[in-house]
Amino acid sequence: MEDILVKCSIMLVPALLAVTAHELAHGYAADRLGDPTARLLGRLTFNPLRHLDLFGTLALLLVGFGWARPVPVNPGNLRNPHRHMLWVALSGPLANLLLALASALLLRLLALVPDTAVVELLSRPLALMAAFSLYINLILALLNLMPVPPLDGGRILAALLPPAWAARLRQIEPFGLLLVIGLIFFTDLWSLLFAPVILAAVALLAGPQAAVVAEVMRFLFGG
Repeated sequence: MEDILVKCSIMLVPALLAVTAHELAHGYAADRLGDPTARLLGRLTFNPLRHLDLFGTLALLLVGFGWARPVPVNPGNLRNPHRHMLWVALSGPLANLLLALASALLLRLLALVPDTAVVELLSRPLALMAAFSLYINLILALLNLMPVPPLDGGRILAALLPPAWAARLRQIEPFGLLLVIGLIFFTDLWSLLFAPVILAAVALLAGPQAAVVAEVMRFLFGG
């Protein structure tokens, strides 16, 4: 029971911030480009309760990645629907990459703090949360860039394709999430692509503090 509470204390704030920032970025980008739908529905807020999906949040805490309720976007309201959807879709992964960078910077700064008992009491929990934040934001950015609708990568690809090809790609959308789940859990895509990219990104961003990220992930998910 104590382990569960400790794990939740490490994961909860970074996870909520990651999914909230992702969806808020989509809504803000759409609003700036002409679609006020998210703003009118009260989704342009840092209040995580407006963005959470129950099963997506549970998946995030149990297996290390998940999802939130998508921010509604009406492409017809955008000033240039085909081109501007690219920026709306790209804004979510970019928000996660910025949070990953901030988390890595915090990890590096905390490593420079003098090692005293009082400071350790404060800096250690922050370091563990920053380590998980780095990991979860990299995962959300990378997974969402998969070129499969309804993921952001699918919408980005559709915005880059000629309209007729984009329309064909969108036909995959009703089955897209099932396809992504199948690729991740029933193929070697995770071990051959995602895991190496995430490990390389953690090493690049965190430097010597990548060991803290590895320690946190072993504690949270075993292995």
